[in-house]
Amino acid sequence: MLTTMRTVELLDESDHVANMVLQSDVAENYRQCLYRLNKDSHAQALIAEFVKIKEQYEDVQRFGKYHPDYKTITRQVRDLKRQVDLHATIAAFKKAENELQKLLDEISVILGQAVSEHVKVPTGNPFFDTGSSCGGGCGSGGSCGCSA
Repeated sequence: MLTTMRTVELLDESDHVANMVLQSDVAENYRQCLYRLNKDSHAQALIAEFVKIKEQYEDVQRFGKYHPDYKTITRQVRDLKRQVDLHATIAAFKKAENELQKLLDEISVILGQAVSEHVKVPTGNPFFDTGSSCGGGCGSGGSCGCSA
C-alpha cells in the first residue's frame, strides 16, 4: 500500500513539473511560433512543396546518379531546403522547437542523474553534455567504453 501511495505522489509531482514546463516562457514561445507557422500560408506552401519534392528525391535515391532526373531533383531539393530553412516563420519555429527540446533534455538529465549517474537518459542529442566522462550517458557507446 505504501508503494502505491508513493507512486501516486510521484505521478502527481511529475504532473506538477509538466505544468511548470507548459507554463514556461519557452513553451509559450513554442506555441506562439507554431501558431504563426500554421497561419503562414507561404510557409505552409513551402513545406508542402518540400515534402513533395523530398518524396521524389527518395524515389530517385534508389537508383542514385543513374536515375535520369537525379541532378534535377537533387538540385531542387537543395534549393527548396534552403528556402525552407531561410523562411523567417519556419526558422523561428525551429529555434523555438529546439529551445523546448533543450529544456526537456535538461530536465531528463537532472532526473536521471538524481537517481544515478549511470542512468541512461534519452535526450535525442548524442552530444548533450551530461557531465559524465562519456557524452550521451553510459551505455551510449561513448568514449568511456562503459556498457550498462
